[in-house]
Amino acid sequence: DSPLVSPQEMLVGRYGEGAKLIYELQDQGGELLALRYDLTVPFARYLAMNKITNMKRYHVAKVYRRDNPATTRGRYREFYQCDFDIAGQFDPMIPDAECLKIVHEILSDLQLGDFLIRVNHRQILNGVFAVCGIPESKFITTCSTVDKLDKMPWEEVRSEMVGEKGLSPEAADRIGEYVQLHGGLDLIERLLQDPKLSQNKLAKEGLGDMKLLFEYLTLFGIMGKVSFDLSLARGLDYYTGVIYEAVLLQQENDHVEEPVSVGSVAGGGRYDGLVGMFDPKGRKVPCVGVSIGIERIFSILEQRVEASGEKVRTTETQVLVATPHKHLIAARLKLISELWDAGIKAEMLYKKDPKLLKQLQYCEDTGIPLAAIVGEQELTDGVVKLRDVATREEVRM
Repeated sequence: DSPLVSPQEMLVGRYGEGAKLIYELQDQGGELLALRYDLTVPFARYLAMNKITNMKRYHVAKVYRRDNPATTRGRYREFYQCDFDIAGQFDPMIPDAECLKIVHEILSDLQLGDFLIRVNHRQILNGVFAVCGIPESKFITTCSTVDKLDKMPWEEVRSEMVGEKGLSPEAADRIGEYVQLHGGLDLIERLLQDPKLSQNKLAKEGLGDMKLLFEYLTLFGIMGKVSFDLSLARGLDYYTGVIYEAVLLQQENDHVEEPVSVGSVAGGGRYDGLVGMFDPKGRKVPCVGVSIGIERIFSILEQRVEASGEKVRTTETQVLVATPHKHLIAARLKLISELWDAGIKAEMLYKKDPKLLKQLQYCEDTGIPLAAIVGEQELTDGVVKLRDVATREEVRM
């Protein structure tokens, strides 16, 4: 587990425009600290401090953002992230393809409905910016503006580039011709032939990576859910290669051909320079990873359950220990203790003399499948009456 609190300078300057959402703290001696913003930067710091050059791990933990919460859409100031990362020097695109396979597997198993994994590459984006005449000093800020294309139309993104980021209208229009493209291997081939992009070293390398990645994803059998999307930028500073984001799709009605995105539920990419930033000797450890937005997924599942009206079990209890009349708490405590010792998930009501009907009603309300009933007669006979709550069948054992 990585630390929850870090010196502020460890986090600031890693997140682009997200830096304004870092939760800042101060200790008794006045040292400036911050709560972790994600699990990636603390992971990179952990690798550097422990001189680890090879690791594959997952981590589920809380992170903090000084954001305006929107709890109905699963946006909180304190929330869980589920991260999976592969660190180490490996041949190109093999770990990257595995990360995407994992996203596909998780979203398929959760049965959240139709989804799409949008994939892009930071070097392709930087190559696009370069051939459109953007100075390198403005690459990162242009990136965070392009990243808003999934939330607002091109016209608004263009006016932010020109008005706030100081790009020329001509440069913005040239960027617009590229960042609105999406497709598959065919688009990669087309861009490799593009007279301007094919002359740019960064773009050429990035497109080569993407071609290899898509070949591996085809072998993994997941290309049906993957799209090469040049508008994907992911506004974080630390990405250096492949970047991706998974969005859930929602068919608004039968007449709509194009599915509508209902928001990102996972994201990640390659960050080869981050570990080196924390290493005193600048030793680099290439890394690639993915983060699953568990709160967003929960809010979608909760809305779905609410709409269907079905009951959700909030407990894994297998059996409720019940008594039919008064003065039998000792029998319940003895039996429940035996069940707990045997590793059986059991509950009882915290009342000395509860009514049997109330106990059985509790089973129905919480979905507990069995009731173990001990009354005077059962105690005399040395048996327990096991009742199937749903069918009301009973057996003595």
